[in-house]
Amino acid sequence: MDDRPIGVFDSGIGGLTVLKEITEQLPGEDIVYFGDTARIPYGTRSKETVIKYVLQSFRFLMTKDIKAIVIACNTASALAMEEAQKEFDIPIIGVIEPGAKAAVSMTRNSKIGVIGTEGTINSQSYQRKIRKMLPSGEIIGVACPLFVPIVEEGWENSDVAYMTAKKYLLELKEHNIDSLVLGCTHYPVLRYTIDKVLEGKVTLVNPAYETAKAVKALLKENNLLSSKLDGGVQRFYVSDDPEKFKRIGGNILRTEIVSIEKVDIEKM
Repeated sequence: MDDRPIGVFDSGIGGLTVLKEITEQLPGEDIVYFGDTARIPYGTRSKETVIKYVLQSFRFLMTKDIKAIVIACNTASALAMEEAQKEFDIPIIGVIEPGAKAAVSMTRNSKIGVIGTEGTINSQSYQRKIRKMLPSGEIIGVACPLFVPIVEEGWENSDVAYMTAKKYLLELKEHNIDSLVLGCTHYPVLRYTIDKVLEGKVTLVNPAYETAKAVKALLKENNLLSSKLDGGVQRFYVSDDPEKFKRIGGNILRTEIVSIEKVDIEKM
């Protein structure tokens, strides 16, 4: 047993969908969340810049005596996972591999769609992982950059969200996909709108849920599970605008965020 907290990192606020799944599956775990809100979005940044930001963020989380780190950001998982694992001697898990595995297990016609930020889609990270497990598969990636600001404005159930999704998902519908990876941690918030556009005919793969399952397995395998069965404490840190994070984050978590502090991440 290990009662130290789990570190959860995201470029901003979308990683709260991962945190929410972790707390549902592991209610006894304490969690330290850092959102790099001053430098969002990561999806349009260069690989070198994303790596720099991720390593700085990890250095901050390591000051909180964490036992493992979850990269709750698809872009950071795609571009910086390897460098982070070289730099830090701690279990690190990203969102891409769990999501890719789930997509392969769920597809029936081997036609899988992936939506994400420009950085995630252009990195081909999901596509490569899926093709490795399903060589005969047809994998179609589509960048959906407007989904993040739609979620952050709280417009996930609006006409704007529906029309945007309809435009982005047209190509995927034409390819007759039967499963779709929501390859950005903001996107599960849009799942009802996405499902409506796809007419309920496509299985939506939520990497946040799959990652939480993988975190639970990782902690169990390494004897790192908390001794508590419930009552885990969550602490939140951001690099900018705590009040906006509290407002939008509270909507995602469906509960008020109480403990939140601003961090000067450039010093790390």
